Amino acid sequence: MDSYFFTRRSSIDFPVEDVFRWHARPGAIERLSPPWDPLKVLMRSGGIEKGAEVLLRMKAGPFPFTWHARHTEFQENRYFRDEQVRGPFAKWVHTHRFIPHAENGCILEDEIEYRLPFHFLSGPLSRPMIEKKLERIFRYRHRITGNDLSRHLSGNIKKPMTILISGAGGVIGSALVPFLTTGGHRVVKLVRRPPDNTGNEIFWNPRTGELDLNRAGPIDAVIHLAGDNIGDGRWTEQKKKIIVESRTMGTALIAGKVAALDKPPEVVICASAIGYYGDRGDDILNEDHDPGSDFISMVCDQWEHSACLLPDQGIRTAFLRIGVALTPTGGALKRLLLPYKMGLGGRIGSGNQYISWVDMEDVIGAIHHVLMQDSVSGPVNIVSPNPVTSRTFTRTLGAVLCRPTPFPIPEKAIQLAFGEMGNEILLSSTRVMPKKLLQTGYRFAHPILDEALKQMLGKA
Repeated sequence: MDSYFFTRRSSIDFPVEDVFRWHARPGAIERLSPPWDPLKVLMRSGGIEKGAEVLLRMKAGPFPFTWHARHTEFQENRYFRDEQVRGPFAKWVHTHRFIPHAENGCILEDEIEYRLPFHFLSGPLSRPMIEKKLERIFRYRHRITGNDLSRHLSGNIKKPMTILISGAGGVIGSALVPFLTTGGHRVVKLVRRPPDNTGNEIFWNPRTGELDLNRAGPIDAVIHLAGDNIGDGRWTEQKKKIIVESRTMGTALIAGKVAALDKPPEVVICASAIGYYGDRGDDILNEDHDPGSDFISMVCDQWEHSACLLPDQGIRTAFLRIGVALTPTGGALKRLLLPYKMGLGGRIGSGNQYISWVDMEDVIGAIHHVLMQDSVSGPVNIVSPNPVTSRTFTRTLGAVLCRPTPFPIPEKAIQLAFGEMGNEILLSSTRVMPKKLLQTGYRFAHPILDEALKQMLGKA
C-alpha cells in the first residue's frame, strides 16, 4: 500500500553544525511544539541518537492520546530519523535533514512518510486536512528554529552558563527553560518536591529557609519567577497574605543565599509585574514612574525591595515588570479562548482600560536580552510597545478567531464576581511602554497584537 509524503524545506542563515546541535540539545521537542497544539513529554531515553525513545501526550481536538517514537537513524550534521512505535498513524517515518547551503547557511528539511488507519478508505478524504495541519506545524517549527538561533548566536554572545531558575514549571518558566537549554545553557531548577537525581534540581522551601545553593556548583545567573497566582480566586485576607509572602519570602531567601556565596552569580533577574504602576488611566508609563496605590502596586513594590541586598552587594539585578503575557498554554489567553471560540466573547467593563500585553516569545526573548546585556539593571518593563484598549483586544481576538464578540461583561458583574481582584486585574488601566528594552536594542518578534495572536494560535 502506497504511503503519502509531506516535505517542508526552509533556509536557515546559520551553519549546518549549529542547526543540528540545536536539535540535539535538551528542550528541542518542547521548543518545536506549537503553542496552539502543545505536547507533554512523559518519558525520554537518550536524545536524537539511534535507539533513543520518547513518549508524548498529545491531543487531537479535545481527545488526548499518547505517541511513542523511536529514533532509528542518525548521522551527525546530516540527518536523523524517528519512527512511530505506537500512535494514531498506521505508519509515520520522520526524517530531519540538514543540508549545507550558500556560505555558512543550511537548508532544514523535514520529510514525513505516513499512512492512515484504513488508508485505502480514509487517506483520500483525510490527506488535505492532515497536510494543511502539517504545513502549519512545520512552518512554525522552522520559524522558531531560525529565531532561536538568531537570538543565541547573534549580538552579545556569552559562554554557556549555569542558570538557576525558580518557578520553572509555571507558564513563563516552562517556555523559558527549553529556550535556554537548546541554546546550550545548563538550567538548575528550584523545586518544592524531592529533587530528581540528575543534579539539575535543588529543593527549596521559602517558609523554612531551606536552600543550599552549593549543590548547584558555580552559578552564572539566577532567574527568579516563583510566586502565587494572583488571578486564582477572590482576594480574601488569607489569599492576599499568601500573594505577598510567596513573593517576598522567596525573593529574600534567594537574595540572602546568593549574597553569601563566595563567588556570586553575575546577574540575578527577578520577576515583578506592571501591577507596580496601578490603575493610571491613559497615562503613558515607563520605568521611571513611581508605584501606584493599589494592593498589587504594594505587592510589586515589596517584591522588588525584598531583593535590595543584591544591588547593595554589587550584583547586577533586574526586575522584570511583566505585562499580560499571552500564550494559549496558560494565563489570561487560555481562559479566554473557549468562550471566544464559542462566539461568547465581549468587551470587559467599559472597554476603555488599557491592556499592556506581550507575546510569550517576547517574554523569553526579553529575559534572554536582560541576561546577556551587562548594561541592563533595575526595573525593566516586559510589554509590547503597542498597548491596546480592552475593546481593541476583544475585537482583535474575535477577528483572529473569526468569531463575533457580542457579549460585554458589565463592571458591576465583574465586581460582584471577583471583588477587589476584578477591579485591579480586569478593570484597571495600565498603559506601559518598554522604554529600557527599546533603549538597549531589544527587537520585538511580535509587537502588533493581531500578528502576535495569529502566530501563537496557528493562524499565520
